[in-house]
Amino acid sequence: MPIGIPARVAFLKKIHLFYGLEDDELAVIAEKLEESSVPKDGVVFKQGDSATSFYLIYGGSVRIMRRTRGREDIQLARFVKGDYFGEMALVANRPRSGTVTALADTSLLVLSRQHFQQLYKEAPQLRLNLELAIRSRNLAQRLHFKWLRPDEVIYFVARKHPIVLYQNLIFPTVMLALPLVLFYGWLTLAPFAIVLLAAVLSLFVILAWMAWLIVDWGNDYYIVTDQRVVWLEKVVGIYDSRQESPLSTILSVGIEANPFGRVLDYGDVVVRTFVGKIIFNNVIHPDQASHMVEEYWQRTRETAAGMEKEAMKDALRKQLGITPTPPAPAPAAAVAKLPAPRPERKRQSLLRLLGANTLKLRYESGDTVIYRKHWVVLIMSAWLPVLSVLGASLLFLYRLYQLALLPDEAFISFSGGVSVDAWAGAMLVTLAVTLGWLGYRVLDWSNDKFIVNAEQIIDVDRQPFGTETRNAAQLENILGTEYRRIGILGNIFNYGTVYITVGGSKLAFEDVIDPAAVQSDIDRRRMARTAKKQQVAVTAERERMAEWLATYHRNADELRREEEKRDGESG
Repeated sequence: MPIGIPARVAFLKKIHLFYGLEDDELAVIAEKLEESSVPKDGVVFKQGDSATSFYLIYGGSVRIMRRTRGREDIQLARFVKGDYFGEMALVANRPRSGTVTALADTSLLVLSRQHFQQLYKEAPQLRLNLELAIRSRNLAQRLHFKWLRPDEVIYFVARKHPIVLYQNLIFPTVMLALPLVLFYGWLTLAPFAIVLLAAVLSLFVILAWMAWLIVDWGNDYYIVTDQRVVWLEKVVGIYDSRQESPLSTILSVGIEANPFGRVLDYGDVVVRTFVGKIIFNNVIHPDQASHMVEEYWQRTRETAAGMEKEAMKDALRKQLGITPTPPAPAPAAAVAKLPAPRPERKRQSLLRLLGANTLKLRYESGDTVIYRKHWVVLIMSAWLPVLSVLGASLLFLYRLYQLALLPDEAFISFSGGVSVDAWAGAMLVTLAVTLGWLGYRVLDWSNDKFIVNAEQIIDVDRQPFGTETRNAAQLENILGTEYRRIGILGNIFNYGTVYITVGGSKLAFEDVIDPAAVQSDIDRRRMARTAKKQQVAVTAERERMAEWLATYHRNADELRREEEKRDGESG
């Protein structure tokens, strides 16, 4: 059945690409769109083909694969209803960079190259929206985030506006005058080696500072996937964190910009969630960026509502004894044919390699994962008892060496009874005490555990021969997670703290190894637990409502027959 113009306009309104266009402009675009149907596993276009069209997915889903020399095919993206593709080759005037294949029977709305280029020239608002989307997709293709799940798709990626970098570079640029003055002084007034050395060192420090600022600016990312909104922040060698929240926890999306930002078109995109804000600081085109975030958030809600409606229909058919139509094969079957994702190479630190098998920083027991604080924390808390043990041992051995050289002295003397050399005995007692002190520190470190199982997270803090504190929270009550790696040691040895927001409070998994992986562990189990509980609750409620509707349907039929019978008798 052909898609009418009103339906096309309503469809275009939901896509951020057409944000800011009036209804009459959308109607003109809708009239130029052509319908195309692609069967499952059908090819829309191949890598290397000339770019002739722009595509909007009205129904179904596709994947984009790229073949590279000497490597297997890699998946660039997977798009579903409401997404679009093919614009990058049209704008750049180059061949297709990948092959697009339908994962299910797919309905496309196609805009020819001629109409696309005309629209690109004549609609500045659409051109602005499209440039932002292309910049985001190019950045997403260049980056490889290890924390992404195999089925997760990046829709939006942004960095801070370059103006932020330029502002940060103003002071070091001014400071470049210092080595210039020193060089000038060395050449004209004071030809001393110390002046030349100061000039060279100051120039090196300032250039290194500027390079550090540039790298630091490029390490902050704001990301929206089909599952969550993420803020990655990293200060090279000092600080590293990832703050995220599921799309389902978003309450609103807004923008904030100062007068200077409004002139240069940059500002903050504020994503408000159940537990606070995730702020995309100083991104370019904040208005368009906010609408991209809002579109994918709304799409998640609509998808969930649509799945619930279909499930309700199936439950009602079951109650009425109607055999449901076999469902079409799910796109997942096609996805299963994709090359298996490469195993994630977990970041290994020196201390983890040395101590993972003996001190067990992370280990599993059934479906339970147990974490301890990093070995660096143990060393920092136990260095004094370790030195004390070594000192007492050396003094004890030295005293034994002295006793061996003295024929009239011995460690244990049996003349006139049993006696022990005072110094050696004192060192032995000191050694025993310091060993006990060291054992206490190790035991205290070992007793602090962070546990994640299929139902809850648990923070266990137990003092040896003392009190034990347990803080626990159900996985489904987690509203957000964040990790931080702070300081040089935290970055070198890859340890930090994972903060878990539960209601109005926070639990902290402190100083755990590879905090990004710990955060992913928690989020993965939280999603599985939440989905399971929601499925049980929704299924029960659906069955109850379906039973009510089926009962009403049967009673309505029975009452109608009784009324028809009474009417027949009275007639």
